[in-house]
Amino acid sequence: MTREIPAYWQNFIDGAFVDGGAGRLDVLDPGTGEKLAEQALADTADIDRAVEAAKRVSDSRAWMDLRPVERGRIVRKMGDYLLDRIDEIAPILTREAGKPLWEAKLEIEGAARYFEYYGNQAETMEGRSIPLGGGYFDFTVHEPFAVSAQIIPWNYPMEMTARSVSAALAVGSAVVVKTPELDPLTNKYFADAALACGLPAGVLNILCGLGQEAGAALSAHADVNQIVFTGSVATGSAIATAAARNVVPCVLELGGKSAAIVYDDADLDAFLSDVRWGIYFNAGQVCSAMSRVIAHEVIHDKLVDGIVGMAEGLKVGPGLEFRDFGNNMGPMISEAQCQRATGMVSEAEREGARIATGGRRMNRPGYFLEPTVLTDVSPDMTIASDEVFGPVLSVLKARDEREALEIANGTPYGLVAGVFTANIDRAMRASRQLRAGQVFVNEWYAGGVETPFGGFGKSGYGREKGREALLNYVQTKNIAIRIG
Repeated sequence: MTREIPAYWQNFIDGAFVDGGAGRLDVLDPGTGEKLAEQALADTADIDRAVEAAKRVSDSRAWMDLRPVERGRIVRKMGDYLLDRIDEIAPILTREAGKPLWEAKLEIEGAARYFEYYGNQAETMEGRSIPLGGGYFDFTVHEPFAVSAQIIPWNYPMEMTARSVSAALAVGSAVVVKTPELDPLTNKYFADAALACGLPAGVLNILCGLGQEAGAALSAHADVNQIVFTGSVATGSAIATAAARNVVPCVLELGGKSAAIVYDDADLDAFLSDVRWGIYFNAGQVCSAMSRVIAHEVIHDKLVDGIVGMAEGLKVGPGLEFRDFGNNMGPMISEAQCQRATGMVSEAEREGARIATGGRRMNRPGYFLEPTVLTDVSPDMTIASDEVFGPVLSVLKARDEREALEIANGTPYGLVAGVFTANIDRAMRASRQLRAGQVFVNEWYAGGVETPFGGFGKSGYGREKGREALLNYVQTKNIAIRIG
């Protein structure tokens, strides 16, 4: 039986749970549209206090100068804390974000994995010596950007927070997190973990504020030294502009319109499983979703039939109905997101696309859109270039390899791409020509925490995940010593 969710959730500043200066925010359950809880809402004064706390602890160097192995152990314990409470956290995440319960558990496990991985990396950030001849000793060290501001998206509120917080903590940064307004509740468990695992007060601060106001106040704050943001191109550009005024570096992950090229020798049965994960996992609300399939004309019709059958076999409903892994999908996160997605499907139909299945808002409470497949999509249609961020797959047809690559690279985005073929030469050739930060071959979402992730073009810059991510949170200092 699911335990009752607390009615009110606070922010976390300088080691203490506090109310918000801007009052309270209603958090809705996407599966019903009904009010779930109230969240404390931060104002600019709260943001100032959180940044001040992070700066104070950074200036003291108490966290930064802790022996890295000890810092890493604390970071790893935070991940263990989440795993120990997964059965408590998962139903809350399901209720606030809408995802099936088994998806919520996968997200929590993923969040814990980041703390494990980066906790283990904490003592590996080594500098190097540079030979300058007998009269000198020269070496480099990595020092953390003191205060890292992190603005978290709503599609994976726990995993995205863990992704950036764990890396920042591992290198010795202090962090201020702005949670998503649509599903901020479960970020409270990172605060609980910080208290339980011995993180010094001020090292981690977590608050919820209204998007434009709080995001602008945080990204433009004079005492913030580095910014991590995942979200829209427009908001990312605004954040980068504000940061540039203070000459502050950013990591921006701004979404995509990712394409999977399916050649005529691909394993179509295996590919259908990839489509299920690629576009209907988390109701398609994934930056790296497989939102376009570019099929060789020889297999196009057969492939469409298979995708339509798979999509029509998915059960759709509130997340708590789906406790076990299976062919099911939850609601979209909000009324606005659901309306936007259905509007884009209708526009595509007006432009000449055909709805092979789905495309309609479901007649039930909550924010449900049928799993949707569009065919007869041409590269010049809006649906082929603009991100839907919903369970909507566009299928395009290509005559040959050249045309497939041209279509795949024909958007301003470049987050991920996929190649499905039995021909290794073709796979390698396409992988080199695809304009994307990560290319999957014969498995969508191949890789893991260990593999760097980030975009080309309007998908942003900087890298999350892997060793590369740690370099976002440090700057190199060179020390040159003349030997007398």
